[in-house]
Amino acid sequence: MLLDRPVHLDDETFSRTIAESQVPILVDFYADWCGPCKIMAPAVDQLAGNYTGRAIVAKLNTDASQRTSMAFNVRGIPTSIVFDGGKEIARQTGAVSYATLESMLKKAASLI
Repeated sequence: MLLDRPVHLDDETFSRTIAESQVPILVDFYADWCGPCKIMAPAVDQLAGNYTGRAIVAKLNTDASQRTSMAFNVRGIPTSIVFDGGKEIARQTGAVSYATLESMLKKAASLI
């Protein structure tokens, strides 16, 4: 598995990945048709590369994985959620900068 780029999750892999991860995970909830999601994609890719080995950056297509999107009450996209120890610790809806994504990820206790 290449972790220097975002890992693509779906309804089948999401829960297991979040529960079993030994490092924090930032998940970008997106859709292929979403303009703001496309604008934010390079920052998500950069974060994955910069945090290889310290965190996992993942993407979940909300159209293809509606069950997970609904379970986490994702009402707008893009939505970025950081999980640490299997629990949600930070959330942001809307396109954000690399600095904002990094700040969210740094809220994880294991990165402090």
